[in-house]
Amino acid sequence: MEPTLTIKEKIRHGLHLERALRLVWQSAPGWTAANFGLILIQGLLPLVSLYLMKLIVDAVTTGLLSTGKPEAVQSVILLIVIAAAVALFAAGCRSLAELVKEAQTQVVTDHVADVIHGKSVSVDLEYYEDPKYYDTLHRAQQEATYRPGSIMNSLMQLGQNGILLVALAGLLISFHWWIAAILFVVTVPGVWMRLKYANRMYDWQRQHTQAQRKADYFHRMLTDGGYAKEVRLFGLGALFMGWFRDLRKKLRVERLKIFARRSLADLITQASATAAIFGTLAFVAYQTVQGAITLGDMVMYYGAVQRAQGSLQEIWISLTNLYEDNLFLANFNEFLELKPKLVKPLTPASLPRPIKNGIFFNHVNFRYPTGERTVLEDVSLQILPGQVVALVGENGSGKTTLIKLLCRLYDPVSGNVTIDGIDLRQFDPKALRREVSVILQDYARYSLTARENIWLGDIELSSRNDKIYAAARKTGAEDFIQRLPRGYETVLGHEFEDQGELSLGEWQKVALARAFLRTAQLIILDEPTSWMDARAEYEVFNSLRQLFQGGMVLLISHRFSTVRRADYIYVLEDGRIVEGGTHRELIQNRGKYAQLFEIQAASYR
Repeated sequence: MEPTLTIKEKIRHGLHLERALRLVWQSAPGWTAANFGLILIQGLLPLVSLYLMKLIVDAVTTGLLSTGKPEAVQSVILLIVIAAAVALFAAGCRSLAELVKEAQTQVVTDHVADVIHGKSVSVDLEYYEDPKYYDTLHRAQQEATYRPGSIMNSLMQLGQNGILLVALAGLLISFHWWIAAILFVVTVPGVWMRLKYANRMYDWQRQHTQAQRKADYFHRMLTDGGYAKEVRLFGLGALFMGWFRDLRKKLRVERLKIFARRSLADLITQASATAAIFGTLAFVAYQTVQGAITLGDMVMYYGAVQRAQGSLQEIWISLTNLYEDNLFLANFNEFLELKPKLVKPLTPASLPRPIKNGIFFNHVNFRYPTGERTVLEDVSLQILPGQVVALVGENGSGKTTLIKLLCRLYDPVSGNVTIDGIDLRQFDPKALRREVSVILQDYARYSLTARENIWLGDIELSSRNDKIYAAARKTGAEDFIQRLPRGYETVLGHEFEDQGELSLGEWQKVALARAFLRTAQLIILDEPTSWMDARAEYEVFNSLRQLFQGGMVLLISHRFSTVRRADYIYVLEDGRIVEGGTHRELIQNRGKYAQLFEIQAASYR
């Protein structure tokens, strides 16, 4: 559960007006400028309308006293026409303002989403293995897409009502100063109440972020295709629906309790404001009856009181909204302030091309930032140019973690990884990864065309480069791709179209083609043929040998039919290398490797 912040902490973390305004201006400068212009016009038009109404009432009164003289009638009609034109102009400004507001909101929302995407792909992988990061990301996604626009709208409203209030205050003070003072005083309790409940809602949101994410997770399990088979086969639908329903009900009830208390407090403060309005009306009416002011003055002053009270309330609401928006925008800024730890060196070393001496792990120790267990302990190994090196070990032995260190998704706790004697930390991470091609065990299946799925392996190439089709041929993917309804232009999967669904073995060949497309000095294959038959596996390994002659291959596999063909094999157990050698040497040693090999071989006898 997130800790409750003090008021001082909220103010310190919540004051992000400058950043929000810069964000809005940078994303939509034209629409923002148009909004400011409309604010100025709309702030002055109500005062013009009030004055015209006073003139109309006074003209009607004069006309009645002069028994309907043509001049008086013409004067009334002219004033009404002018008032109608002003009203029509005001309506046009409101419509235009709505259009400008909607356009600005859409542009800002898209821009903020782009900022979130950029930050998401730049943070270190370790954030994605920390539940607190997902809380931070959830809050940022939940609030950031509309809060900057909301801040801008509150400022616009504040400006518009401020302009109007200054004009109306001058009018009311010229009549009786205490009327303006009363209007100011009766709105203060409402402001205090809104600030109080803004703080309460902010605390509630932070404390219940994980519960809201869990509800979203249950929703995803019920609607996402990845869970659809098991949900039906095990009859989990009703269970997950119940969990989702119970959690949402709990969240809904707690949230509504806060809003109910706020609504009751709002009703009480509105009652005092209403009493002040009608008390002022009584005084203005009395002054009219006494002949101190004209009937037109009464209409104008009472209208000014109503408008001033409304404007003052809107100003306070805008200010409290700004405070509330700033509190919640702190979530967005908390996300933006996440700093990557794997940074590019100020003067990065040039990556060797070609690599001459090889890649070395030197007494590497590692544990994940959020864990206490040592995942790799005193690991030393080498991958030489032209070699196929295999890693063997049971699940959880540290094989995939070793890949993450080699791609510099993490840095070792101690020891180092070097290329030609240069520590990986001295290279630009992007330049390093450019020299590595990877197919992971949990490879991505993109709902894009077959051609695009392969092209993503090297987006610096043209999306229709012949190398794409050559990579597909090398992995055997071309055979089934050509049988698809639109060949390479068929969208794979069934999320958008229902014509390009592949078997797991076929998906694996597409992922391999993606890895083969990149011209890299090192290719890392994590269970690359786990879903392929024996023939396909044999053909892929032959292609691998031919394609990466002179390069380096790191292979992770539980299939000893693949592993035995590697030039050198390392055996990992509980994060330590316990054996190393060729297949023949390891079999002769009768150690861990030979034991695992015999277990698998026995199933084929």
